[in-house]
Amino acid sequence: MLIVQKYGGSSLATTDRMKFVAEKVVETKRAGHQVVVVVSAMGKTTDNLITLAKEVHPAPPEREMDMLLSTGELVSVALLCMAIENIGEPAEGMTGYFAGIQTDSFHTKARIQKIEPSRIIEELNKGNIVVIAGFQGISPENSITTLGRGGSDLTAIAIAAAIKADMCEIYTDVEGVFTADPHIVPEARLIPEISYDEMLEMASAGAKVMQSRAVEFAKRYNIPFAVKATFGKGGGTMVKEIALKEGAAVSSVSLDEKQVKITIFRVPDRPGIASQIFTALGKENINVDVIVQNVSKESFTDISFTVNISDADKTLKIVKAIAKEIGAQDIICDTDIAKVSIIGIGMMNHPGVAGRMFDALARENINIEMISTSEIKISCVIKKSDGVKALKALHKEFIQ
Repeated sequence: MLIVQKYGGSSLATTDRMKFVAEKVVETKRAGHQVVVVVSAMGKTTDNLITLAKEVHPAPPEREMDMLLSTGELVSVALLCMAIENIGEPAEGMTGYFAGIQTDSFHTKARIQKIEPSRIIEELNKGNIVVIAGFQGISPENSITTLGRGGSDLTAIAIAAAIKADMCEIYTDVEGVFTADPHIVPEARLIPEISYDEMLEMASAGAKVMQSRAVEFAKRYNIPFAVKATFGKGGGTMVKEIALKEGAAVSSVSLDEKQVKITIFRVPDRPGIASQIFTALGKENINVDVIVQNVSKESFTDISFTVNISDADKTLKIVKAIAKEIGAQDIICDTDIAKVSIIGIGMMNHPGVAGRMFDALARENINIEMISTSEIKISCVIKKSDGVKALKALHKEFIQ
């Protein structure tokens, strides 16, 4: 079999853990498989590099940030190759560029445009274990780009698709995908098998197991993958295409505390205004989540929407310019919010799920500020201080 394995930062946080991962990789190779390994930066390396950058520049240029942050994965590549070779197996380390990962020109959140895997395949045919730096690629201008938080997941899935791997394994610090974050809800249960759609909604709703773009890529190219614990023996969670079937309406609940709500007051209520705002954000690669427009009064309205907190400063800069241009009255950025969601492919066949969700929150005296729905997800924006209480209440309500 041809297997792609991805190891996250917690799995590589120390040299002892690095040696353990090397033994795990070599064990896979000696079982008769070809192995490609995608690695993240060690432990908190990326966070530490961001801190360093902000010590020399309060708003570091994105091109230079990509150059800086890409170094973390290179350290992991070099050390893991050394550890593998110390056990007696040949290893070939590669940057994202040498692995053939070509992206667009959006720094800090680049999107993969193409992968040319010939060098990977060449090294595999030589009998080498190939170790690739996750999270990075090269732009058309030959600048280093990074793929956003969790980008190593995307690298692994994309590489698996490009080389037509038989299996992709995502190794992390939890046993797999749970019905809720087990660090917050101890009674959360492991989900042995989950659909791409549910996993995608979980990732976009704040579940920390997988990057949402990686799941989207896996669904598009039908790449089944497993989420497993690096230091465990369990089978983890298999993510794949699953046909709709009768069963529980809700399979998981998620909490996202990294959201901000931006409200633009007294916006002229005429065609094209919303387009002007959200098209400008889209051009800067900013993902908008929940959107609410209030009822118009005297030809004016208020528009509220949420974005990830990492995009808050850039979003505010864009929105302030547009607000001035269209004559809006004021802008407020609320960081004291969280988003709680219920997810399940069975929800579309179970009426009354929304009512049960709102009732469960009401019993805990939790006020709902915004609501967003899809066929398999309902999300509510609430106060951040109510986030953990809401997550526990909804897990108790829906997960038996």
